Amino acid sequence: MAWLAWGEIEVPELSEALSAPSGRKRDPTTVSVVVPVYNGAPTLEPLVERLEQVLGACTTEFEILLVDDGSKDASWDVVDSLARKHRRCHGLSFMRNYGQHNALLAGIRQARYEVTVTMDDDLQHPPEEIPVLLDGLAAGADVVYGAPRSAAHGLARRLSSRITKMVLKSAMGAESAGHVSAFRCFRTKLRDGFADVGGPTINIDVLLSWSTSRFTPVHVRHDKRLIGTSNYTLRQLIRHALNMLTGFSTGALRLASLTGFGFTLTGMGVLAYVLVRYFQTGGVVPGFAFLASIVAIFSGAQLFTIGIIGEYLARAYERMMNKPTYLIGRTTRPPDSDL
Repeated sequence: MAWLAWGEIEVPELSEALSAPSGRKRDPTTVSVVVPVYNGAPTLEPLVERLEQVLGACTTEFEILLVDDGSKDASWDVVDSLARKHRRCHGLSFMRNYGQHNALLAGIRQARYEVTVTMDDDLQHPPEEIPVLLDGLAAGADVVYGAPRSAAHGLARRLSSRITKMVLKSAMGAESAGHVSAFRCFRTKLRDGFADVGGPTINIDVLLSWSTSRFTPVHVRHDKRLIGTSNYTLRQLIRHALNMLTGFSTGALRLASLTGFGFTLTGMGVLAYVLVRYFQTGGVVPGFAFLASIVAIFSGAQLFTIGIIGEYLARAYERMMNKPTYLIGRTTRPPDSDL
């Protein structure tokens, strides 16, 4: 494979990246690329340059939307500079950090073209793979995920990712949730299915499942992060999975019901054992340890069930407070601009 040097970052030659796997000519399309930005100042310029090169060759019209999610570095200054330099690049800036999916939702709502592509700001999602995603849409899917050909993360990150995808399978009700990736493309009209969604807890993949069931994964290259470190820790990823489970799925409530039912059967079994022991030996089951263990098991099951119900009540309380999904502080694009 031929390679081109881009500063200190190597990228595949464009002619190779744009060759469709199926060999057919891709239909002309217009694309909005949404990139949530958090402390991504060092990678934004090469990202925009590579996006313009790829999209200029495979689309009829495109735009790049950079959504600054309350970055603590100079990300907004870089976004503003890029918007002045590139007419198809526009930026939004949040008043504070709201989260990756909230930033994605803001960009999706601003998108003007028929296809929306989402990707990270750290160059782990190569822009040169976007034509592969577009081929998936051309084949008839509504949402295409760019699943990595090989895992580039450590054991802890892979474990948390697996937990998140298991939760998504429950929330989305789709087997394709096992291939969910932040590198995705979909038909922009799907946003009509969640136009009125609000609240602080958002998940784009679940929202997309409200509009369609036609998901498909394609395998693409995922590069290693060359600059900085991931903004997601194992704890944050697990918390995100729990938020999705209690915010977009009734799976945990069903688990609580099954737990209660299971321990009810266990209690009946223990009662039967005590009665049988009484009639066989003429005495009750001896020992404090037996009684203490039974009490601990049942009280633990009760607390577990109450905790799950409490999580759902907390999600309902958050939504009743009507907290904003995001608040845009600055933008580089005038509201009535055609650019």
